[in-house]
Amino acid sequence: MYKVASYDSSSGLHSETVERSLNLTDTYRCPLCRQGDLQALTLIDAFACNFCRHILTADLDRQEVQVVDSSQPITWTWTGQRWQSLSHWGRPLTPLVWITTALLLSLPAGVVSLAGYLFPPLAPAPGLPFSLIWAAITFAAHFLLVLWLLAEHYQFPIYVTMQVRLLQQRPS
Repeated sequence: MYKVASYDSSSGLHSETVERSLNLTDTYRCPLCRQGDLQALTLIDAFACNFCRHILTADLDRQEVQVVDSSQPITWTWTGQRWQSLSHWGRPLTPLVWITTALLLSLPAGVVSLAGYLFPPLAPAPGLPFSLIWAAITFAAHFLLVLWLLAEHYQFPIYVTMQVRLLQQRPS
């Protein structure tokens, strides 16, 4: 452990913040939901959140925790004052993700547009053609699908927090 001095310019006071190492006797803010507190589980090197109910295993030598009750093995490292994510955040989008995104967005909307072009309505209607409106709706729906898949893969904190809150509001 070591101390970091800080200065508050509004009050003119110096304060010292103690950085602490990850151990099983302290409580920490949950890195997953950012709402609850992590508390150690008895007899194992693990923590449990009292808000989102996730279980995280602790590697005290490397100062890391990892979610074990999720399909995504998300890992955070303890910097002494806050959690820093090690999973997904630093990774660039792979070419496979770009290709899948392009196909999911262009192929269905393109098929609907092509069908509207090849089979136009018998009587022209005023305004935009229905097939063009349907193609725009198809594109928007698939765009939302791509956003959801990216949020599931990268586990953005705001997305995880919304998931936890929705689960808590669901009647038992």
